[in-house]
Amino acid sequence: MGTRCNRVAAGGRASIVSAAIATALATLAACLGAAANAAPAVSRLTPPSELFASGSPDPIVARFLPGQRFDLQATIRPDEAANTIVEAYFSIDGKPLPLPPALRDCASGCVSGMPANAAIVTLRAISVERPGVHEFSVIARQSDGQSVTARGNFEVVALARGGRAVRNVIILLGDGMGAAHRTAARIMASGYAQGKARAPLAMDTFPVTGMVKTASLNSIVTDSSPGMSSYVSGNKNSNNQEGVFPDDTVDAFDNPRIEYLSEYMHRTRGKALGLVTTSDVFDATPAANAVHTASRGAGTGIVDQYLDDRALHGLKVLMGGGRKWFLPAGTSGTARGNGTDYAFSASDPHTGDIVRRWRAAPGALDPGRDLIADFRAAGFDYAATKTDLDRIDAAKTGRLLGLFALSNMNVALDKINGRRGVKDGVGGGSVVEDFGLPDQPMLDEMTEKALAVLSRDRNGFVLMVEGASIDKQSHALDTERWLLDTIEFDRAVRVARAFAERTPGTLVIITADHECGGVAIVGASLMTDASLRDAGGKGGGTAALRDKTVGIYEQAGFPRYTLAADGYPVATDVDNRMLIGYAANADRYEDWRTNVLPLQDEQQPFVKTAPLARYPASPVERDKPGAFLVTGQVRGGSGVHTATDIPLSAFGPGALAFTGVMDNTDVFFRIGQAMIGGAIERPPRSR
Repeated sequence: MGTRCNRVAAGGRASIVSAAIATALATLAACLGAAANAAPAVSRLTPPSELFASGSPDPIVARFLPGQRFDLQATIRPDEAANTIVEAYFSIDGKPLPLPPALRDCASGCVSGMPANAAIVTLRAISVERPGVHEFSVIARQSDGQSVTARGNFEVVALARGGRAVRNVIILLGDGMGAAHRTAARIMASGYAQGKARAPLAMDTFPVTGMVKTASLNSIVTDSSPGMSSYVSGNKNSNNQEGVFPDDTVDAFDNPRIEYLSEYMHRTRGKALGLVTTSDVFDATPAANAVHTASRGAGTGIVDQYLDDRALHGLKVLMGGGRKWFLPAGTSGTARGNGTDYAFSASDPHTGDIVRRWRAAPGALDPGRDLIADFRAAGFDYAATKTDLDRIDAAKTGRLLGLFALSNMNVALDKINGRRGVKDGVGGGSVVEDFGLPDQPMLDEMTEKALAVLSRDRNGFVLMVEGASIDKQSHALDTERWLLDTIEFDRAVRVARAFAERTPGTLVIITADHECGGVAIVGASLMTDASLRDAGGKGGGTAALRDKTVGIYEQAGFPRYTLAADGYPVATDVDNRMLIGYAANADRYEDWRTNVLPLQDEQQPFVKTAPLARYPASPVERDKPGAFLVTGQVRGGSGVHTATDIPLSAFGPGALAFTGVMDNTDVFFRIGQAMIGGAIERPPRSR
């Protein structure tokens, strides 16, 4: 047996493309166990599967649409330091794949603890058309002739045929928005009369609602990267990663990829992509629709992929904050740098195959790049303010870039106060003036313009609209700020529904990536606002601001807020106000009144300079005089995400598929069914 094993090994890589490859692979497999000391090991096999991890064929972890592209990868460790991995082959359903995988060692560029002679073997951009569960395997040989095999499985999800295919999909994602966020926004926006809501939110008018399980690949508590990418790739990613499976390299951009909905639909049907957010555009949620990276913080490379890979994902509209990544190094406020960028080498098969097989841009370490100028050169109209945005004629615009802040945009409460002329900043102006951004659009205004541009695309589109600071202000435990951001988000929902009503073939989905803060509506204040302000001013602490203030059960009654003509509350500091508690909070001081200033935003370039340096740094540094200390469940200065299921609502053709309790990855396949197989108005099975 040993002699035959050595003969097969001597065939080398040429056997990959020879007619006898199947025989060679079978012989390599037969070599397993031929020697007592044969112990190379496969420590990671991708796509992830329980078949590899535990030997169980269920549950199926990785699933794909017919023809959806993904990478195969294995990490293989030789049994001794003197040995190396010299070749490896992948098979699917017992049939060897004819393409040679790329093989690299771990002499450099691998995670800590990985032996230098370990090998990472990757086969890029494969696809399988036939529905059903498929088994895949890797067979690898080390330099002394000993071999190892490992197997996993994945599913290609069958699509039913029937009904008309949906032309457009609008995904509205309220980042961090749980059921309590929606309820609280309804109470503030419309009020209740004898237990009946006076008016519904736009979200409430959607005819179909289900519940979504939100776990990521490596935790019951997801962050926004895998939370979003699960909806548009059909697969679990690890926290902080988007559009990729985890690997054992330190390069943030070379991980095994999964084709996004935008890429799949652009490649197969020519559909356009639009991304609208109130966050920095490099942030997790927008990036997890078009960008492949293991590091959600790699901003320079992320924003470069938006432009350079537009032939893959079809980007036509990009709006939000994040101008700092687009400005050349040396410009005031820039954040571009080599440390967050990437460059694939054509001579390195491991990364070169991303360019050759995925047709991705090679990238470049180019901190001096003027990315706004490059977007313009590619035909994008550019807006830096609401005034600029209003001037753009959507009837004459096929591509639109809007960057309205250096990093995250200001939140709805502060933007509205700026429009109303409220002088709530520390420099005698408003908060938006403190940030140097007095002319920012609201989310519904951006959504309206995005739809006007994308609706001109003859093949249809996928649009993602994010209310980002529902999450960010829940982290900050800043109740009124996330409340108004939820109302702002709901106004964008109203725009999307109106578009769908006049545009046949449009499916609209509202959901969240996770819940943030463990938000709970605990009751309402027993005091007028004047009394509440007086109690805090006198240093009442717990006795006054909890025991004498928090009205529970029937004492809560029905708080009354009044909306102004702009659609937002005339005031948030009202008598007998709604009171919010948090189950996933850090320590904070609470006086139950609207915080005049937001917390410092560490992503802002000038956060440590005046006037922003005088903003409070954490919830425990806010409201100290007279307030009472609420001890949190988590360390640090921020509320955190929870593992709570979150609601999803749907409107339009295919909406009835989104009922019941579903995994976050199920959403992708239900969208795929509507866009490819046709709108089937019945709930499919869940995984």
